[in-house]
Amino acid sequence: MTATLLVGITGLAALDSLNPATIAGVALILLAPLQRRLATALAYVTGAYLAVLTVGVAVYAGADLAADVVTGGLVWVRRGAFGLAALLLLAAAVRRLRPQQRSAVVLPRWFGPWTAAPVAVLVTAADLPNAFPYLIAIERLVTADVPLTTGLWILAGYAVLYCLPCLLLLGVGTLHGERVRRRLQRVYDRIGQARTVPRSIPGALGLFLLAAAVIAIAAAA
Repeated sequence: MTATLLVGITGLAALDSLNPATIAGVALILLAPLQRRLATALAYVTGAYLAVLTVGVAVYAGADLAADVVTGGLVWVRRGAFGLAALLLLAAAVRRLRPQQRSAVVLPRWFGPWTAAPVAVLVTAADLPNAFPYLIAIERLVTADVPLTTGLWILAGYAVLYCLPCLLLLGVGTLHGERVRRRLQRVYDRIGQARTVPRSIPGALGLFLLAAAVIAIAAAA
Protein backbone atom coordinates (compact mmCIF):
# COMPACT_ATOMS: atom_id res chain seq x y z
CA MET A 1 0.00 0.00 0.00
CA THR A 2 1.52 3.31 -1.09
CA ALA A 3 0.50 6.93 -0.82
CA THR A 4 0.51 7.14 -4.63
CA LEU A 5 -2.03 4.31 -4.84
CA LEU A 6 -4.29 5.95 -2.26
CA VAL A 7 -4.10 9.32 -3.99
CA GLY A 8 -4.93 7.72 -7.32
CA ILE A 9 -7.93 5.84 -5.95
CA THR A 10 -9.10 8.97 -4.14
CA GLY A 11 -8.97 10.87 -7.42
CA LEU A 12 -10.97 8.15 -9.17
CA ALA A 13 -13.55 8.24 -6.37
CA ALA A 14 -13.80 12.02 -6.66
CA LEU A 15 -14.41 11.69 -10.40
CA ASP A 16 -16.96 8.93 -9.84
CA SER A 17 -18.77 11.00 -7.20
CA LEU A 18 -19.90 13.48 -9.85
CA ASN A 19 -22.44 10.91 -11.04
CA PRO A 20 -25.57 12.98 -11.79
CA ALA A 21 -28.03 10.12 -11.25
CA THR A 22 -27.38 9.82 -7.52
CA ILE A 23 -27.05 13.56 -6.91
CA ALA A 24 -30.31 14.17 -8.78
CA GLY A 25 -32.12 11.89 -6.35
CA VAL A 26 -31.14 14.07 -3.39
CA ALA A 27 -32.04 17.22 -5.34
CA LEU A 28 -35.52 15.85 -6.09
CA ILE A 29 -36.02 14.98 -2.42
CA LEU A 30 -35.12 18.53 -1.42
CA LEU A 31 -37.63 19.88 -3.94
CA ALA A 32 -40.46 17.50 -3.08
CA PRO A 33 -43.09 18.42 -0.46
CA LEU A 34 -42.16 15.53 1.83
CA GLN A 35 -42.99 15.51 5.53
CA ARG A 36 -39.78 13.71 6.51
CA ARG A 37 -37.42 15.15 3.95
CA LEU A 38 -34.17 14.71 5.92
CA ALA A 39 -34.90 11.10 6.90
CA THR A 40 -35.85 10.29 3.31
CA ALA A 41 -32.68 11.85 1.92
CA LEU A 42 -30.47 10.05 4.45
CA ALA A 43 -32.13 6.75 3.59
CA TYR A 44 -31.53 7.46 -0.10
CA VAL A 45 -27.83 8.20 0.43
CA THR A 46 -27.50 5.07 2.59
CA GLY A 47 -29.00 2.97 -0.20
CA ALA A 48 -26.61 4.47 -2.73
CA TYR A 49 -23.67 3.78 -0.41
CA LEU A 50 -24.66 0.15 0.09
CA ALA A 51 -25.13 -0.37 -3.65
CA VAL A 52 -21.68 1.00 -4.49
CA LEU A 53 -20.00 -0.93 -1.68
CA THR A 54 -21.75 -4.24 -2.40
CA VAL A 55 -20.97 -4.20 -6.11
CA GLY A 56 -17.38 -3.14 -5.44
CA VAL A 57 -16.81 -5.89 -2.87
CA ALA A 58 -18.25 -8.52 -5.22
CA VAL A 59 -16.12 -7.41 -8.17
CA TYR A 60 -12.99 -6.99 -6.06
CA ALA A 61 -13.31 -10.37 -4.34
CA GLY A 62 -13.94 -12.09 -7.67
CA ALA A 63 -11.02 -10.33 -9.36
CA ASP A 64 -8.71 -11.10 -6.43
CA LEU A 65 -9.68 -14.78 -6.57
CA ALA A 66 -9.16 -14.92 -10.34
CA ALA A 67 -5.71 -13.36 -9.99
CA ASP A 68 -4.73 -16.00 -7.42
CA VAL A 69 -6.21 -19.08 -9.10
CA VAL A 70 -5.70 -18.63 -12.83
CA THR A 71 -2.25 -18.71 -14.37
CA GLY A 72 -1.57 -15.19 -15.55
CA GLY A 73 -4.83 -14.23 -13.85
CA LEU A 74 -3.58 -10.80 -12.83
CA VAL A 75 -2.92 -9.87 -16.45
CA TRP A 76 -6.42 -10.95 -17.43
CA VAL A 77 -7.96 -9.09 -14.52
CA ARG A 78 -6.24 -5.92 -15.70
CA ARG A 79 -7.26 -6.46 -19.31
CA GLY A 80 -10.81 -7.29 -18.30
CA ALA A 81 -11.18 -4.20 -16.12
CA PHE A 82 -9.79 -1.81 -18.72
CA GLY A 83 -11.59 -3.59 -21.55
CA LEU A 84 -14.95 -3.28 -19.80
CA ALA A 85 -14.26 0.38 -19.01
CA ALA A 86 -13.50 0.96 -22.70
CA LEU A 87 -16.74 -0.74 -23.78
CA LEU A 88 -18.75 1.45 -21.41
CA LEU A 89 -17.09 4.56 -22.81
CA LEU A 90 -17.78 3.43 -26.38
CA ALA A 91 -21.44 2.80 -25.54
CA ALA A 92 -21.70 6.28 -24.02
CA ALA A 93 -20.06 7.76 -27.13
CA VAL A 94 -22.55 6.04 -29.44
CA ARG A 95 -25.45 7.39 -27.37
CA ARG A 96 -24.10 10.92 -27.80
CA LEU A 97 -24.30 10.53 -31.60
CA ARG A 98 -28.09 10.54 -31.65
CA PRO A 99 -30.76 12.66 -29.96
CA GLN A 100 -32.03 11.28 -26.66
CA GLN A 101 -35.63 11.65 -25.51
CA ARG A 102 -35.69 12.28 -21.76
CA SER A 103 -38.84 11.94 -19.69
CA ALA A 104 -39.63 14.32 -16.86
CA VAL A 105 -37.87 13.31 -13.65
CA VAL A 106 -40.35 13.04 -10.77
CA LEU A 107 -40.63 11.12 -7.51
CA PRO A 108 -43.46 8.56 -7.27
CA ARG A 109 -46.20 9.14 -4.70
CA TRP A 110 -45.12 6.17 -2.58
CA PHE A 111 -41.59 7.52 -2.21
CA GLY A 112 -40.63 8.12 1.44
CA PRO A 113 -38.20 7.13 4.21
CA TRP A 114 -39.00 3.42 3.93
CA THR A 115 -38.73 3.21 0.15
CA ALA A 116 -35.90 5.68 -0.49
CA ALA A 117 -33.09 3.22 0.24
CA PRO A 118 -34.36 0.46 -2.12
CA VAL A 119 -34.96 3.04 -4.85
CA ALA A 120 -31.42 4.38 -4.38
CA VAL A 121 -30.02 0.86 -4.64
CA LEU A 122 -31.83 0.35 -7.96
CA VAL A 123 -30.90 3.77 -9.36
CA THR A 124 -27.25 3.51 -8.34
CA ALA A 125 -26.85 -0.09 -9.45
CA ALA A 126 -28.44 0.70 -12.82
CA ASP A 127 -25.96 3.53 -13.33
CA LEU A 128 -22.87 1.62 -12.16
CA PRO A 129 -22.08 0.42 -15.72
CA ASN A 130 -21.08 4.06 -16.36
CA ALA A 131 -18.77 4.06 -13.34
CA PHE A 132 -15.59 3.11 -15.19
CA PRO A 133 -13.39 4.85 -12.57
CA TYR A 134 -14.58 2.23 -10.08
CA LEU A 135 -13.37 -0.61 -12.30
CA ILE A 136 -10.00 1.06 -12.69
CA ALA A 137 -9.72 1.58 -8.92
CA ILE A 138 -10.46 -2.11 -8.28
CA GLU A 139 -7.92 -3.10 -10.91
CA ARG A 140 -5.33 -0.92 -9.16
CA LEU A 141 -6.00 -2.68 -5.86
CA VAL A 142 -5.63 -6.13 -7.40
CA THR A 143 -2.50 -5.18 -9.33
CA ALA A 144 -0.88 -3.72 -6.21
CA ASP A 145 -1.57 -7.02 -4.39
CA VAL A 146 -3.30 -5.19 -1.57
CA PRO A 147 -4.46 -7.56 1.22
CA LEU A 148 -8.14 -8.39 0.91
CA THR A 149 -9.14 -6.84 4.24
CA THR A 150 -7.28 -3.61 3.47
CA GLY A 151 -8.83 -3.51 0.02
CA LEU A 152 -12.31 -3.84 1.49
CA TRP A 153 -11.67 -0.91 3.83
CA ILE A 154 -10.47 1.15 0.87
CA LEU A 155 -13.64 0.29 -1.05
CA ALA A 156 -15.70 1.35 1.96
CA GLY A 157 -13.91 4.70 1.89
CA TYR A 158 -14.42 4.92 -1.88
CA ALA A 159 -18.16 4.49 -1.37
CA VAL A 160 -18.14 7.29 1.22
CA LEU A 161 -16.39 9.63 -1.23
CA TYR A 162 -18.88 8.60 -3.92
CA CYS A 163 -21.74 9.78 -1.69
CA LEU A 164 -19.98 12.92 -0.45
CA PRO A 165 -21.55 15.35 -2.99
CA CYS A 166 -24.99 14.02 -2.01
CA LEU A 167 -24.24 14.60 1.67
CA LEU A 168 -22.89 18.09 0.97
CA LEU A 169 -26.00 18.98 -1.05
CA LEU A 170 -28.19 17.60 1.71
CA GLY A 171 -26.31 19.56 4.37
CA VAL A 172 -26.50 22.83 2.45
CA GLY A 173 -30.15 22.20 1.60
CA THR A 174 -30.98 21.57 5.25
CA LEU A 175 -29.18 24.70 6.49
CA HIS A 176 -30.34 27.05 3.72
CA GLY A 177 -33.56 25.35 2.67
CA GLU A 178 -35.58 27.88 0.71
CA ARG A 179 -32.63 29.53 -0.99
CA VAL A 180 -31.19 26.20 -2.11
CA ARG A 181 -34.59 24.95 -3.27
CA ARG A 182 -35.08 28.03 -5.45
CA ARG A 183 -31.78 27.36 -7.18
CA LEU A 184 -32.50 23.67 -7.55
CA GLN A 185 -35.90 24.51 -9.02
CA ARG A 186 -34.25 26.64 -11.70
CA VAL A 187 -31.93 23.77 -12.56
CA TYR A 188 -34.84 21.33 -12.60
CA ASP A 189 -36.88 23.60 -14.89
CA ARG A 190 -33.97 23.61 -17.30
CA ILE A 191 -32.94 19.94 -17.35
CA GLY A 192 -35.48 17.96 -15.31
CA GLN A 193 -38.52 18.46 -17.53
CA ALA A 194 -39.34 16.20 -20.47
CA ARG A 195 -37.03 17.20 -23.29
CA THR A 196 -35.00 16.05 -26.25
CA VAL A 197 -31.24 16.11 -25.72
CA PRO A 198 -29.54 16.91 -29.04
CA ARG A 199 -26.64 14.83 -30.24
CA SER A 200 -23.14 16.06 -29.47
CA ILE A 201 -20.38 15.26 -31.97
CA PRO A 202 -17.62 16.84 -29.80
CA GLY A 203 -18.85 14.95 -26.75
CA ALA A 204 -18.94 11.66 -28.66
CA LEU A 205 -15.48 12.29 -30.10
CA GLY A 206 -14.06 12.95 -26.64
CA LEU A 207 -15.54 9.70 -25.35
CA PHE A 208 -14.20 7.77 -28.35
CA LEU A 209 -10.71 9.15 -27.75
CA LEU A 210 -10.89 8.29 -24.06
CA ALA A 211 -12.04 4.76 -24.93
CA ALA A 212 -9.13 4.40 -27.36
CA ALA A 213 -6.70 5.42 -24.63
CA VAL A 214 -8.18 2.87 -22.22
CA ILE A 215 -8.02 0.16 -24.92
CA ALA A 216 -4.34 0.97 -25.45
CA ILE A 217 -3.72 0.56 -21.72
CA ALA A 218 -5.59 -2.76 -21.73
CA ALA A 219 -3.55 -4.02 -24.69
CA ALA A 220 -0.31 -3.10 -22.96
CA ALA A 221 -1.28 -4.85 -19.71
